[in-house]
Amino acid sequence: MSAVYSRLVTGQPRATITQVFKVTMPTQSNNLQGDVLSGLQPIIGFFGNYPFMQSLVILVLFLFIAYATRTVLSRVLGKMAERTKIKWDDHVVGLLQRPIFLTVLLLGLLTAVLPLKFPADLVDVVQSIVATVLIVAWTRFLMRLSQIMLAGISKNTRTQSLIKPQTRPLFENLGFILIIIIAIYFVFRAWNIDMTAWLASAGILGIAIGFAAKDTLANLFSGVFILADAPYKLGDYIVLDTGERGKVTAIGLRSTRLLTRDDVEITIPNAIMGNSRITNQSGGPYEKFRIRIKVGVAYGSDIDQVKAVLVDVANMETQVCRDPEPRVRFRVFGASSLDLELLCWVDNPELRGRVMDALNTQIYKRFKAEGIEIPYSKHDVFIKEMPK
Repeated sequence: MSAVYSRLVTGQPRATITQVFKVTMPTQSNNLQGDVLSGLQPIIGFFGNYPFMQSLVILVLFLFIAYATRTVLSRVLGKMAERTKIKWDDHVVGLLQRPIFLTVLLLGLLTAVLPLKFPADLVDVVQSIVATVLIVAWTRFLMRLSQIMLAGISKNTRTQSLIKPQTRPLFENLGFILIIIIAIYFVFRAWNIDMTAWLASAGILGIAIGFAAKDTLANLFSGVFILADAPYKLGDYIVLDTGERGKVTAIGLRSTRLLTRDDVEITIPNAIMGNSRITNQSGGPYEKFRIRIKVGVAYGSDIDQVKAVLVDVANMETQVCRDPEPRVRFRVFGASSLDLELLCWVDNPELRGRVMDALNTQIYKRFKAEGIEIPYSKHDVFIKEMPK
């Protein structure tokens, strides 16, 4: 652009602008336009030496062809998509209509320019603009296509597959970045801009950014590894080795957010999450969480009666799962009590505190009603003699 500006300021002729905006579309494209124009000659020949009318007729014809092409392809591909077992291909057919329509219409626009006999430099600029618009249109289509495909694959994937619901955002981001880089490359090619200097500048800039933002990059790479390895997912209850426990509300490339039971949100950098010991209470074959209620009864108590009461209390609680069923274990002979443990399951870790409160309340009431003693520490003070 600076070359164009200098030539305009100095008053030099515009004939050399094509050296800056050189036609990047191959010569075969110009030949194709010429062949199309020759094929339309019987139609546009009725307008004689009226180039504007000829261009208008060509544009209208291609507009009709664009509509017809979009309609035919949508119906043919739509019927083919209905016969497949894949569900997301129907959305792809709908997305494909706009870029196809735009491609045919812009091809007609390039052909309609030819009868007007514009200067070569202006034709070059028009072709570059059309190429840029088409690149943007197909880039949007490819980005949406990759998103739909990854969503469909992640829903029907197997356990050992790399693309899963929790790793889908990672592949979507990588796909978007790759598509955008390719699109930028073709846009530069459309305007005949040399990429060598830009790549060298990007390399130097990348080194500088790497030193200046090493902590941010560490969080970024840790976020990528977390998304790929998937030690936890959205909605899981996790416990860190530092004691924080909460529900995962967001997994980003820089940080992970937890919502504690106090409704306080904690933001933890992914670099810390990647180097911490994480206990996923929602992990495993299912999301159910086991509750342990430790109870001590006095020596001399009927141990079978105690076990029956504990199991009955667990079965009476509606929030306790029936599968696996509650059970009681006699753990140890304590210093002053027989120590037992009630084991039962709830549907998710979020219910732990609520159900433990209900079970402890009912156990105390039942033990009191059944005459089962819960021992506690007692201190007897004997006074040897009163002070004189």
